[in-house]
Amino acid sequence: MISYEPFYKTLKEKNVTTYRLIKDYNISRSLIDRLKHNKPISTVTLNDLCRILSCRVEDILLYIED
Repeated sequence: MISYEPFYKTLKEKNVTTYRLIKDYNISRSLIDRLKHNKPISTVTLNDLCRILSCRVEDILLYIED
């Protein structure tokens, strides 16, 4: 299972809100909802988030064995 718990920690560390992602970086509300509910996202989206937050993939997602 993929968890996006690290994403929210990274947002906090970078002082970026989900509101700012939506307004300043045109991230959709549906994407934020997908992250919140640990639903799949594309690697393109993952790349965009890493670029926006200047972070690594591990700062956005975590693999947890089922």
